[in-house]
Amino acid sequence: MAIQGCSGISGFIFIKILILMEKVIGYINKNILTAVVSAENQDIFELEGYGAAGMSGNTPFVLRKGRTLPMPHGSELMMLPQRRPIVYNIAKGMFEIIEHNPFDPREKIFPVAVFNSPGYVNRHFCAYDDAGIKDLLPLFPYGAVGFGKNGFRSAAIYVDREPRQDLRQMPHKKIVQGVNRMQKKYPENRLIRHLETCALQYGCPAGKNFFLRRYEAPLPTSTICNADCLGCISLQKENNLCSCQERISFTPAPEEIAEVCLEHILHVKKAIVSFGQGCEGDPLTAVKAIEPAIRLIRKKTDKGTINLNTNAGIPRHIEKLCRAGLDSMRVSMNSVRKRCYQAYFRPKSYQFADVLKSIGIAKQQGKFVSINYLNCPGFTDSKEEFTALKNFIATYKIDMIQWRNLNFDPKKYCGLMSKIEKSENPLGMQTIMKKLSLFFPDLIHGYFNPPRENHEK
Repeated sequence: MAIQGCSGISGFIFIKILILMEKVIGYINKNILTAVVSAENQDIFELEGYGAAGMSGNTPFVLRKGRTLPMPHGSELMMLPQRRPIVYNIAKGMFEIIEHNPFDPREKIFPVAVFNSPGYVNRHFCAYDDAGIKDLLPLFPYGAVGFGKNGFRSAAIYVDREPRQDLRQMPHKKIVQGVNRMQKKYPENRLIRHLETCALQYGCPAGKNFFLRRYEAPLPTSTICNADCLGCISLQKENNLCSCQERISFTPAPEEIAEVCLEHILHVKKAIVSFGQGCEGDPLTAVKAIEPAIRLIRKKTDKGTINLNTNAGIPRHIEKLCRAGLDSMRVSMNSVRKRCYQAYFRPKSYQFADVLKSIGIAKQQGKFVSINYLNCPGFTDSKEEFTALKNFIATYKIDMIQWRNLNFDPKKYCGLMSKIEKSENPLGMQTIMKKLSLFFPDLIHGYFNPPRENHEK
């Protein structure tokens, strides 16, 4: 059978091409995840005929099975209030903003995002429209999510397989037993009482690990901070945002800190103890307690890893702690570009140059240095930020990147950053990770602070 205007053989070939194209399109559509949305009562459901979408900056992407993972255990789905979902209309082959259920126009619908478990970094954030909305979303990461044949799937990348914060390995009964044991052994230690609240009231995984005698123990010490981060989870005074947990109200004595450290180090293989937690300011502001505490610990044992999580804004204090026996330092950064860093961290008594100086001092002292890289797809993986990151790693010989999802309204964040520095053409989060591995084969990619034994390999 010939197609009009074609010879029989060419018409036959044309039909075969059409059939092949239909098969390819069918295969592509089959691998598109179904969009999930929420009703006003927070019931989450699928939208048949509409593909799930994610965003990197202002660029929308269709979510497909091959570039997503089964939603990790312990992850949580969240409705985004007031916002409108962006979905992919499969029949029309285009993205759409929808405000009402296309199958029930009386029902208003809202976007759904996923808060992925620790160890996963967002490839895209949830696709939503917030035109005309000034209020910020609560302080969470908003990963893109869709529904596949066997359940929900996250647009995420697995960066650290260690089960350090896997809730399945933290039985409540054993945590309570650990709390009771510490109450009897250290009835006067205020830091341990604080960690009890962290573990039992706030569900802090690091606090739980201390009482379970495993992995990394937290050492909150500081009541104040020398930065005013937009996404601070322990203190908020603007934008109608609520902090996720209360900041510690006292600075522990060096002896209290040392008791916690020694209890953990002497009972845990490859133990880590870390200053700088979500329930405090910056630990460098409490150096008068931390420095003698480290010296007390190192008089008793050379085992364990003493780590500092910090904004690294006070270089002279970094040198003191390194000389006292600090093993590693993790520096929190949303960007390695000065203006973007300052717009998010809003330093009160230090400069971006101080952060760089602190990193240089720690490296000169032979310490393991990580950056706690607070990433947001569309900004972090922009060509401009990636170029700056490569130069930064090459200059300061950074040992590790801890890929952390930024806990802040992603659209508002990308909008703010785009006004400060050019951040265009997202390269893709996985793409920049792969390129960094090629440029810097010794650079470690992960999520958690590694023990000293791993540094020395």
